[in-house]
This record gives sequence, structure tokens and C-alpha cells, in this order.
Amino acid sequence: MSDEVLYAVDGPIATITLNAPQRMNTISGPMLRLLTERLVAADEDRAVRCVILTGAGRAFCAGLNMEAQSRGSDNLSVGSGATPTNLDLRNTPPTVLHAMDTPVVCALNGSAAGYGLDLALGCDIRVLARSGKLAASYVKRGVLPESGGTWYLPRLLGLSMAAELVFTGRTLSSEESLRLGLVSRVVEDGELMGAARAVALEIAANAPLAVQAAKRMMRMAWNETFNDHTHHVFLQLLPLMQTADMKEGIRAFLEKRAPNFTGR
Repeated sequence: MSDEVLYAVDGPIATITLNAPQRMNTISGPMLRLLTERLVAADEDRAVRCVILTGAGRAFCAGLNMEAQSRGSDNLSVGSGATPTNLDLRNTPPTVLHAMDTPVVCALNGSAAGYGLDLALGCDIRVLARSGKLAASYVKRGVLPESGGTWYLPRLLGLSMAAELVFTGRTLSSEESLRLGLVSRVVEDGELMGAARAVALEIAANAPLAVQAAKRMMRMAWNETFNDHTHHVFLQLLPLMQTADMKEGIRAFLEKRAPNFTGR
């Protein structure tokens, strides 16, 4: 089962791959636990400055493993001894994604539906293969966006468009997803991982403590007043101004060279 969520580190980039292509990477209970572990490992590794989350095969993630659910063979539990009515919601992939300081680029190699869409929405940047689609198909399965969709979609799209998307269970093409702002770019299928890695490397070249602080502040801003937020930003700025990386950034600017950030 451990090979159903692959983990690889290459330089400053960790790549996490959903690896159940025979069932379009639908998520089982063991996969949920393993994905959580992989995300936490990447976030705790100081050498990792950006994460790429992707899928193997022709889909990113087609949702939860409904076939196993229908057989009663997989309760999709996350914590030890958990049941569908007693989940440890503090340790699920969407919760971990939202709490991570390390930036996450989602390389959508194919369609993301239901839970798979929620996973993608929890990432900071989404790059979509041209053949891929985003399907808010929750209500077509008798459920609601249970893992972040009802929180992210209204903020990303506005309430009216989010309501239309969720209430109809509509599937969006790559072009529609880009037009609505659900993804930052659409690339040809064969160029996906190269494009995602280029973005990740561009992020990784910057001062990691500053990038992480910026991510925290942007997530906090969704729930704060302007005055509260600017106060919290200042509190984040003060320790950054004492870092070796800030001094290096200033020196590199004055010396007209690329900075060499160490995360200190």
C-alpha cells in the first residue's frame, strides 16, 4: 500500500504522487493516512522549499474510493479506530495542506473530481494539463464538498458562481477552469511536470522563511479585518528583518547578483 503515495525529493523540491492509476487515484483510507504522512514529512524537512502534488496515470484524483465504500470494505478512516462518523479531522490531507507553511504546487495531470478537487483547492498554485477537467460532482453522489470545497470555492469564485458550480455538480474544462481563476495556468499535457517544476524552482530560489511567512499571512487574511491583518504582518516582518537571508537579499541587490538564501 505504501507505493500508492510516492514521495521523492530532488534538490529543494519534494514531489508527492498519488499512485493508484488503475482506479484513477481514487482515495482509500490507507491512502489518506499515507498522504497526510507525506505532506507532514515535506513540511518538516527544512531542505524542502516547495512541494509538487500530482497523480499518476490519466487522472489527478477521481474522488474517494466509492467502489470500496459500496462494499463496506473501506471506511476511509484517518485516525486509529476511526469510523466515518468519528474522523480525526485534525490529521486529514486537506487540513494539513491548509496548515502547511511550505508552498504546494498542484500539477493536475488529469481530471480532479469531488475529493480530488478539494485536494487541489487546498494547494497554493494549480497547474492544469489541457486535457484535464475539474468536476464539482459532490451532489451527484449524494454528498457535499466535505474537505474544503465549501470554504475555498466561495472565496475563489464569489458566492454566486461557487453556488452554481456546487449545486449543479458541473464539470469544467481546462479553459473554463483557467477563465474562472481556479488554476493559474493551463499547459499541454506533456509539458505539465516541467511547468510545475519550473514554478516550484522559481519559488525555491527565494528566501524560504519569507515565502512561508507570506503564505501564512495570505491564508490568515481571508478571515481578518485589514487593521488586524496589517498588525499581524508587521509581527511577521520583525523577525524576518533579523535573518541572515534578509541581509543576503540586500547584499545581493546592491551587488547586482542572484542571492544565495540558506533559510536562516
